[in-house]
This record gives sequence, C-alpha cells and structure tokens, in this order.
Amino acid sequence: MGRQPGALTLSEDDRRVLATWAADCAERTLSLFEAQAPTDTRPRDAIDGLRAFARGEMRIGEVRALAARAHAAAREVGDPAAVAAARAAGQAASVAHMAAHARGVAYAAKAAGLAAPHDPTAVVCEARWQLRHASPTVRDALRRLPPPTRPTGMLGALINDLHQAHSGRMTLVPSFKVRAENRELGPE
Repeated sequence: MGRQPGALTLSEDDRRVLATWAADCAERTLSLFEAQAPTDTRPRDAIDGLRAFARGEMRIGEVRALAARAHAAAREVGDPAAVAAARAAGQAASVAHMAAHARGVAYAAKAAGLAAPHDPTAVVCEARWQLRHASPTVRDALRRLPPPTRPTGMLGALINDLHQAHSGRMTLVPSFKVRAENRELGPE
C-alpha cells in the first residue's frame, strides 16, 4: 500500500503539473543571477532538473539535491536580486518533493522588484504574470494546498496574496514597492 500524500505534498502527479509552471516562473528572473555569477549553473541546473522531473525523467531525490545546490548558490552571491532569483530556482525545484514549495516562486517576483528599484509595479507585474500563466490544472493543485502560515514580511504577504488570488478570493493589486535606497521590498 502506497503512502498517502500530505496536505503540503499533494500527489506526485500534482507535483509534476506544478513543476512546469514553477520552472517557468523561476526561469523568468534567472538571468539576474546569471549576470552576477555567469559560471555558476546551479540554479539553472535546478530548473532543468525540475523540468526533467515533470517529464518523468528524474527522480525526486535527484531534483531535491539540485534544489539544495541552487539555495547554496543564493548564499554565495551578493546582489539581492540575484539571491532572490536563485532562491526562486531552489524553491521551484523543491516542488518535486513538496507541492507547497510552488509558493516560493514568489521569490521571482521579489527578484524582479529588486532588479527594478524605481519601478513600483515590478513585483506585482511579475506576480500577475505568474497568475496568468497558471493553467486551470495548476490553479486546482494550488487551491488544494492549505493556506500559508500567517504572513510575515513582504515575501510572506506576497505568498499569501498569490494563494488568495489562485483560490479566487481576491485580485492581486499593487501593494508593494521597492525602496530604492536599500533595495529591499516593503509594503507601500
């Protein structure tokens, strides 16, 4: 008898559906990392591994190791936008073992905002792209995840807002801006 997936895990089939969407979301800001660390392929390898998992060509454990390497790359780069882009790749690849990591593609929106500190719409524009790019099957899988824990900070609030939007309970509105003086994201 096979193990039943937990609420944060969902089934392997669900995670394969989420994998392609999460890879697409993370890949949109990957160039921010690659510009800062052009010879470091760990975040790209994580995204490629996740795509292979989605096709049934790579096992969960292998992709999980690639996700850990992407997070290690994030710790080694100094630029905040590059850090967020590598985190987006690591979170996306982590979808192979736990569906709730799909929420971590919010790091890509954070990366977009950090890369464009004078554009107060950058975060929301990226988050809206993520919402529009989610197929009905992806939305269904995301809706079946339990609500995120109480949000703290900008990233937590964005994850919560994305969850609400995927659940059809709200429309994503620009509620965040980048403070140019310290390149951090925060509520307006």
